[in-house]
Amino acid sequence: MYAPERQQEILRLARDGGRVDVVSLAEEFQVTAETIRRDLKALDRAGLLRRVHGGAIPAGRLDFEPDLAERETTAADEKDRIAKAALAELPADGTVILDAGSTVARLAAAVPSEASLTVVTHSLPTAARLADHPGIQLHLVGGRVRHRTRAAVDAWALRAYGEIRADVALVAANGFSAEHGLTTPDLAEAAVKRAAVAAARRVVLLADSTKYGQEHFARFGGLPDVDLLITDSGLSPDDAAAIERGGTEVVRA
Repeated sequence: MYAPERQQEILRLARDGGRVDVVSLAEEFQVTAETIRRDLKALDRAGLLRRVHGGAIPAGRLDFEPDLAERETTAADEKDRIAKAALAELPADGTVILDAGSTVARLAAAVPSEASLTVVTHSLPTAARLADHPGIQLHLVGGRVRHRTRAAVDAWALRAYGEIRADVALVAANGFSAEHGLTTPDLAEAAVKRAAVAAARRVVLLADSTKYGQEHFARFGGLPDVDLLITDSGLSPDDAAAIERGGTEVVRA
């Protein structure tokens, strides 16, 4: 099968199923994963598909949101490196906001046992990882819990973040870029992320490089709102330099 024929079939599968993933496509067409990635890149450039973690979705679906289990297993090594690098941003005896997100949850699991912190989070998975930590004063923000992310949203959560001031907020995003800022598929979740950013003196974005250039439905801030981006080496030096010219420090873990 020639590449154009394969790409046409990939496009059909994406439109029929709502998304495609690299591993399944490589098995389907008996080619390498790198070949499929080139196909998806070509379809993305043509505006027919939009690249997402591990695969692609039909163009125009800015509301697509992978479930929690999928996010936990996507770019796992990169997320572990990002989480490890983010430990250096935890203040001594300070107050930290931990956003909902799989990379932030990995950070929570890696907090050293000797750490002494006040942690505020609206994420149930993150709270569960810290509930038994001996040195953590844990504050769980309430509200309606979104099943897809296990994060509290709506008025209760917004009110709670409006009443605090933290040393640092470690936040997540489904997509980030200089042009479109920080985005996520859900408006309610975006509102809570925006409130968490506003409640902190310093903002650190934890996002793997595949999210760079991605755009989703709900915007909750711009890169100038971020003091430090911790990502992985998949973000090119040129892209990192462009972000830093906008005033955001970049660490490529």
